[in-house]
Amino acid sequence: MRVRRAAKGVGDFVVESIGEAVAEVVLGVLACALLAGLALIAYLSWSFSPLLTVAGTGLLSLFLAHGAWGTFRDPVEGRRRRGWTAVAAVCFTLVAATAAFLLLYASDCGCL
Repeated sequence: MRVRRAAKGVGDFVVESIGEAVAEVVLGVLACALLAGLALIAYLSWSFSPLLTVAGTGLLSLFLAHGAWGTFRDPVEGRRRRGWTAVAAVCFTLVAATAAFLLLYASDCGCL
């Protein structure tokens, strides 16, 4: 009975370890693909028009700064975020989550 329980425990450990290794590889490939896609977008936009690329980056930065301000400011009592502030806050949260994902999983990407 003890041998069967030990064998089941070892089998569960092996399955869990292989699952974690596969998940790590999949997340690494996704991070490298996302990083390559972002680099391709930056390259193509710069080759199309450097001036529009800088202007678009500036506008995007202002929009995300507005979202960060809307996310971290103290809310006024009785009012909630509306309109562009809510959209900017959601976009800022998505960009921050993407940056954290890339920081964790693309840092050891061999494509850099």
